[in-house]
Amino acid sequence: MTRCIRHAAVFCLLLLLALLVNAARVQLVEAGELERNPANRRQAITRYAEPRGDILVDGKPVTGSRDTGEQLRHERTYRNGPLYAPVTGYASQTYGTSFVEHSEDPLLSGTDPLLTRLPLWNDIIRDRPPGGDVVTTIRASMQEAAYRGLAGRRGAVAAVEPSTGRILALVSSPSYDPGLLSGTGGGVSRVWARLNGAHTQPMLNRAIRQTYPPGSAFKIVTAAAALETGVVDDVDAPTRTPEPYLLPGTRTPLPNATKGCRNASLAYAIQWSCNTVMANLGTRVGLTDMVATARAFGFNDTGLQIPSAVTPSNFDTDMSRDQLALSSIGQFNTAATPLQMAMVAAAVAEGGDVRTPYLVERLTRSNGDLAAQNGPRAYRRAMNPATAQQLRELMVRAVEKGTGRNAAIKGATVGGKTGTAQHGIDNSGLPYAWFIAWAQARDAALPAVAVAVVVEDASAVREAISGGGSAAPIARAVMEAALWGP
Repeated sequence: MTRCIRHAAVFCLLLLLALLVNAARVQLVEAGELERNPANRRQAITRYAEPRGDILVDGKPVTGSRDTGEQLRHERTYRNGPLYAPVTGYASQTYGTSFVEHSEDPLLSGTDPLLTRLPLWNDIIRDRPPGGDVVTTIRASMQEAAYRGLAGRRGAVAAVEPSTGRILALVSSPSYDPGLLSGTGGGVSRVWARLNGAHTQPMLNRAIRQTYPPGSAFKIVTAAAALETGVVDDVDAPTRTPEPYLLPGTRTPLPNATKGCRNASLAYAIQWSCNTVMANLGTRVGLTDMVATARAFGFNDTGLQIPSAVTPSNFDTDMSRDQLALSSIGQFNTAATPLQMAMVAAAVAEGGDVRTPYLVERLTRSNGDLAAQNGPRAYRRAMNPATAQQLRELMVRAVEKGTGRNAAIKGATVGGKTGTAQHGIDNSGLPYAWFIAWAQARDAALPAVAVAVVVEDASAVREAISGGGSAAPIARAVMEAALWGP
């Protein structure tokens, strides 16, 4: 009898050891796989058990959380969702996150080690602090001015502070309400399908994820290259540009949209946007130096983040001379995001330096304590200060006496450049209207803002589309908000 009891005890001990080994295997070896299993809802339940941290503009939250009382308890809500969608992105229980909601998700959801002073201890006890808040660099008055200006037309606005790189406005139009994607169920799926299937692409962030031919707005980059390389040493001197001007190696004449461009100076070419002069100067600068100058402004950078990734702007590195001529006036394969073109204007305003653009000012814990801080960082030197000063004067002339007069602001110095970009097969598409500019109050030490506006404006009459007519008034409204707004 004792022997049987002993055998039974040993057998029970083996079973216990087997259970312990299996538990250890599940917790140590298979834990990660089980946690990632789509059928495991515990992680999602935990994620949405508490309210998400907020995204702030001008110190006020533009996001919130709603207690649904369901298994996935808290849903994301948005105040003025379409206005701030290019900044916040969406936080969906079905489709994940985008933009700031994505890049700062660990802090907003309460999993970031920055939120606790004892991260290892919190991991052991499985405690999760409340989500933190993200304070953006956006100014509400400028964001609203840009959104109103576009008025639902397809296009985008990007505005930065030249001296710091802070992004003050980031608007894409048409927009959408990210709150419609927050929850689960058939309604959310139908909204997702409708938004993704719309020909106007409301979920496309045109300010940082769409590139356009920049057209004549790119001539500021070409002018910088011509001055930096010594191809032009006097902005008022004739440039030896014939009219008609044939693209090098071809019999194709390059047209101008204005008169007086034959043998015109660089100053006249910027003021009245002469295609022939700038194409001629680009070919004389040469491919190597044009590529180097474009890169100095930020073109061809595949690593720019704000913190969301920015689509690289393109300037081809291998071209024939006729292609280089077209690229020098913002055509051929040259393509830029609105943010990139705002950086071009900012480089002129800031004396040749380009600051790294950033959208997040600081991260805070739920009680308001600082968790992390961003600040100005050098990005690249686009040109020498003397070159930047010359371009400042040329851009001011373009606003005061040239194609950019619709951007003039009383009591401020404004420099700008218009652009009308052809695109499509044989340039059959409706042109894009561009305007890039910077503004400085007369009594201020530094420029307040640099802005880029692009309007696709598919409903406009082709002949009526121009940067000065369509885009410059929007830029003016944004700059006025930067100068005089709250």
